[in-house]
Amino acid sequence: MTAPLLTLTGLHCSRGGVPVLEGVSLTLRPGEAVVVRGPNGSGKTTLLRTIAGLQPATGGGMVRDGDAIAYLPHANGVKGTLSAAENLAFWAGLHGVDGVDAALDALALGKLRNRRAQTLSAGQQRRLALARLLVTGRPFWLLDEPTDSLDEASVRLFADLARAHLESGGAALIASHVDPGLDARVLDVGAFRPAGTDARFADEAFL
Repeated sequence: MTAPLLTLTGLHCSRGGVPVLEGVSLTLRPGEAVVVRGPNGSGKTTLLRTIAGLQPATGGGMVRDGDAIAYLPHANGVKGTLSAAENLAFWAGLHGVDGVDAALDALALGKLRNRRAQTLSAGQQRRLALARLLVTGRPFWLLDEPTDSLDEASVRLFADLARAHLESGGAALIASHVDPGLDARVLDVGAFRPAGTDARFADEAFL
C-alpha cells in the first residue's frame, strides 16, 4: 500500500484564538479525493490553512510533506498586469516545471494567453488559478472552493482535470459547497465543532 500524502490524528484548529475544530482524523493516499463539507463558518478554510502550514495546529497530530502541496485558496492569486501566460510562466519557473501552453489549453485559456489577467472575467481568472496547479508539479492539491465563479462547462472541465490528476497518482482535499463531480469521500467538519461554539460568531467569521 502506498504511503499517505496526509495523515491527521485528532487535529485541533483555531482561528484568531477561537477554537474551530477538534479531533479531526483523516488519511489521504495517492489516487484519492476527499470533499470537505460544512456550512459557512464551520471551519473548512481553517482546516485547509492549517494543513497548508499557514497557521499552526493547536493540538493533535499531522503528517504531510509541505513541498508536496499545491494550495488554491479563495483568492486567485493572479497578477493583473501580467498576461495569462506570464502569470503561469512565473509559477512554472518558481517550481522548475514546463508546460505553460499545455496548462492554458487544459483550462480552455489558450486563446487568451496574451490577455492581461485583469481583463479576464471572474470565471476566466478562476480557471487561470486552476491552471497554476498544473505547473507546480505537486501531487497533493489542497483546494478551497475551486469551482467559485465557474459556469457548468468549466465545472466539468475542472472535474476532468481533477480525475486525470487522481489517475496519475495525485490526491486532492477539496472544500466545496457543490458536488465537484468526483468519486470522493466526504469529511463533514460539522462533526468536529467544539462543544459550546457560538454559531452566531462562527457564521460571521471567515473560517
